[in-house]
Amino acid sequence: MKKTKIDHYTDKEALDYHRHNKPGKIEISSSKNMTTKRDLALAYSPGVAAPVKAISENPETVFDYTSKGNLVAVISNGSAILGMGNLGALASKPVMEGKAVLFKRFADIDSIDLEIDSEDHNEIIKSIKNFAPSFGGINLEDIAAPDCFIIEEKLKEILDIPVFHDDQHGTAIITTAALINALDITKKKIDEVKIVVNGAGASAMACANLFKKSGVPQKNITMVDRTGVIYCGRENLNQWKLAHAIDTQHRTLADAINNADVFLGLSAKGALTKDMVKKMANNPIIFACANPDPEIKPEEVAEVRNDAIMATGRSDYPNQVNNLIGFPYIFRGALDVRSKTINEEMKIAAAHAIANLAKEEVPDEVVAAMGGDRPHYGKDYIIPSTFDPRLISVIPAAVAKAAIDTGVARINIKDFDNYKDQLRQRLDPTVTIMQGINNYIKKKPKKVIFADGEDENMLKAAIAFKNSNLGIPILIGKEDLIKNQLKKIGYSENFDIEIVNSKDAKKREKYAKYLFWKTSKK
Repeated sequence: MKKTKIDHYTDKEALDYHRHNKPGKIEISSSKNMTTKRDLALAYSPGVAAPVKAISENPETVFDYTSKGNLVAVISNGSAILGMGNLGALASKPVMEGKAVLFKRFADIDSIDLEIDSEDHNEIIKSIKNFAPSFGGINLEDIAAPDCFIIEEKLKEILDIPVFHDDQHGTAIITTAALINALDITKKKIDEVKIVVNGAGASAMACANLFKKSGVPQKNITMVDRTGVIYCGRENLNQWKLAHAIDTQHRTLADAINNADVFLGLSAKGALTKDMVKKMANNPIIFACANPDPEIKPEEVAEVRNDAIMATGRSDYPNQVNNLIGFPYIFRGALDVRSKTINEEMKIAAAHAIANLAKEEVPDEVVAAMGGDRPHYGKDYIIPSTFDPRLISVIPAAVAKAAIDTGVARINIKDFDNYKDQLRQRLDPTVTIMQGINNYIKKKPKKVIFADGEDENMLKAAIAFKNSNLGIPILIGKEDLIKNQLKKIGYSENFDIEIVNSKDAKKREKYAKYLFWKTSKK
């Protein structure tokens, strides 16, 4: 199992990073000019009175005159911080600030962290209910079960904005996308596979629920907690665990894993042994997502099986289950249609969008960011990279469409191609200029000749031209050399692109005459 190179750092470096320049990771800046007396009058008194009156008369105009529509609150009480446990609200602030930064960096969503110093779920619900009108969405984070279930369920009942506990649903969406592709590669059917979920916390339950919504029968999912298998008739099960109880004679993980197709671990280091892996079905799918150390390492699985597909929560192995692929883009799509909630259909749409993206050719930006060879859809690439620039346009569009289709969106999107273009522009202002040029070219696509087709940069340019649907590229060069170069940069030698052999005298003369005609006037 190939590892990816990652950077290492000391605690001092991390502390210095957070302390340097301005302490923390976020700041607030004005989106309007504040340079003249007139600017100040418009921004505050007396100019601010006009939008105040408009909003009081029609509350929906708050989206037009304030930042509400692009503002998400990241909320925690610090009762389950990362893998460190209950360290309190104040200690959770660096994590919540980090989450706010990720919202901005990856989806251009403004975000403020709010730490609530309470472990009373009723008090937390009341607090969020009272300040929720300021926000377009609520992202709950690092709140221990079962409070996280109670808080989210109640807030979804009383609020008309998206409420999303990322520890649950973010993990579930990415894991479901990975499952979809792993089943595709192993040629297994989702309604037939036998799944074992080791762990019964918020993430595990959310994954099991989304698996079921995606087509896995309830009876085919065995959930295991610290006590053992959650089965019908087991005593002292709370309402959330009871929902996952099945009729089975299995009582331990060792029992349940026999002939299982899929193992999902959201538990602890070493929970899955090599002997257990040996007992799994052909082409087993193993998602060992405990952090920082998985239930079993990929190299341990490789010692006993050569037919397994592995995913972990770590960046130094292939197939990282990383929530960053999900939550910024899911909120982006929900906010853009002013959705009242994030429902199951929107989550499933996100999972399928992520899964489909992994099947497409990987762009150069990902290769440069990840280092090494170009990844291809297969056992070691079932989840897109967090650096894939297409995430910003693909996932929000799928989520927004699902919101519209299920009737939870307040506004409609008529032109999704245009919407995707707008999404791309959000993170790179230069895209606006290039997009105008590209749109003009797409209206009148032409054949374009790329001379020196054997050159790596020229070849990449032709491929990018083709993949962007800007026209039909024609490469000039020796066919065998171009095919070798295709393989060198990570594509199939049979990649669908037209090649004209440079030895073709008739074509060469035709192109030369055309080029001379085009340039002779200059």
